[in-house]
Amino acid sequence: MPKRGRPRTFDRTAALRRAMEVFWAKGYEGASMSDLTAAMGINSPSLYAAFGSKQALFLEATEFYTQVEGTDIRSALEKAPTARQAIERFLRQTAKDYSQADRPQGCLIALGALHQDSSRGPICDDLRRRRAENREALLRRLERGVAEGELARGFDCRTAATFYATVQHGMSIQARDGASRAALLATVTGAMAAWKAMADTDAA
Repeated sequence: MPKRGRPRTFDRTAALRRAMEVFWAKGYEGASMSDLTAAMGINSPSLYAAFGSKQALFLEATEFYTQVEGTDIRSALEKAPTARQAIERFLRQTAKDYSQADRPQGCLIALGALHQDSSRGPICDDLRRRRAENREALLRRLERGVAEGELARGFDCRTAATFYATVQHGMSIQARDGASRAALLATVTGAMAAWKAMADTDAA
């Protein structure tokens, strides 16, 4: 008697990546189950078996996004020799990454769930935490600039970190609305013009 064929293997990581791309392009609310199963190449029972629920899939997709996307942005912030260069390279790399034609424009963490019905609960909490972590990374780099003597002791690191995080979030929306890389880089130029005003402080 001939042996029965083995079940088709399921590449969970590949399926998760495709789910991430759907959420990135459409947001949590905009991504239907049919969108997700079609992109992932599985049926609804398989999706639930592998990931538990749409909400659990989204949370896992955002974690995957954090691990595989934006690494150049984080590297630009961490490796620049001065705080000013770190902020500028962070924003310039953001302009490059957010405007690539082979992927959804903008940032999943900034755009994934902004509607009223996701203003509370695990999804909103997760995205809010991730956005806060991004702001804290900016804050740490600026505080390092103060500790190294590049920035005055009176430099308001927290306000500056919030400002540049807000600029990055705005660039995400601009990119999703179709802004070109040149337009995003013009935003960077404007944002860096504010650096001198923030850095020129006589506070002790």
